[in-house]
Amino acid sequence: MLRRTGSRARFLFALALTAATVLHTGPANAQDSILNSSYDVSRELFNAINPAFQAQWLAKTGHTVEINQSHGGSSKQAQAILQGLAADVVTYNQITDVQVLHDQGNLIPANWQSRLPNNSSPYYSTTAFLVRKGNPKHIRSWDDLVRSDVKLVFPNPKTSGNGRYTYLAAWLYANKKFAGDETRIRAFIKQFLNNVAVFDTGGRAATVSFAERGIGDVLISFESEVKGISREYKSDDYDVVVPEVSILAEFPVTVVDKVVDQRGTRKLATAYLEFLYTPQAQEILADNHYRVFDAAVQKKHAAFFPHVELLNAEQILGSWPQIQKKHFDNNGVLDQLLARS
Repeated sequence: MLRRTGSRARFLFALALTAATVLHTGPANAQDSILNSSYDVSRELFNAINPAFQAQWLAKTGHTVEINQSHGGSSKQAQAILQGLAADVVTYNQITDVQVLHDQGNLIPANWQSRLPNNSSPYYSTTAFLVRKGNPKHIRSWDDLVRSDVKLVFPNPKTSGNGRYTYLAAWLYANKKFAGDETRIRAFIKQFLNNVAVFDTGGRAATVSFAERGIGDVLISFESEVKGISREYKSDDYDVVVPEVSILAEFPVTVVDKVVDQRGTRKLATAYLEFLYTPQAQEILADNHYRVFDAAVQKKHAAFFPHVELLNAEQILGSWPQIQKKHFDNNGVLDQLLARS
């Protein structure tokens, strides 16, 4: 099996770096340092975005800034903030993991989504499949993922926004296929869950399970993640399948008001998030396989993003709090179907 160049060491180093960023005290002037709490598979993205922002900020203000990163399953990241992690900004992959900062910690205001364009989502994606080279199982759509001869890998929906999007993408597809017949939808999702070979806690761990450990026939993750794997792994051992119908995956961001007001970093933190909407950052996002809102960047990269019927979970299943309660809370539909599997 092809291995990621130095991947095991790099993966362990990334974990160590995450811990280091949490403990890092930053420069002498705390106003010139922020911590970005982000989802598990965004490491490469912010490795590209942060230097661009730092250069812009230096040119604009004459100040050198330090941007520290903390990565993990987005739900775990949110819980860490509720337990005291002093993150100035969050860049997550699901609204519920941001909303909990208001609902359980009063760390952000109720109207946080109205503070930046596109519901405070500067970019978006969808869910796609990574398969072995040549697509030996002939995977084309969600229907193929419930066959008895197919094994799946994706993150645990309990700990990962990535995993929740995967579960909901399958549910929305089944909802469309069966015209809302929940008995048939549940049967479809039950088989879908039965086919999972491993539930990792986050998207990057799921990638390691699939690509390094050789587990499963299909890795389900964000389109950005599966398209980036061939670049990261330096191999041609995988094919990407983007289904014709999938979910709209928004990537909400916000400053953590209580933290930035305590640390005096509101101006820097706000500018950092606003930078994500600029043409420069949108270009970086598109180059990292994320779908963007800037029309010129969209046009430039159109050939790399196939048309997908993007289903909006809130429009079909209700508000995110309703979705969370029905599907992902203890004894919700996910637990019920897993218990019966």
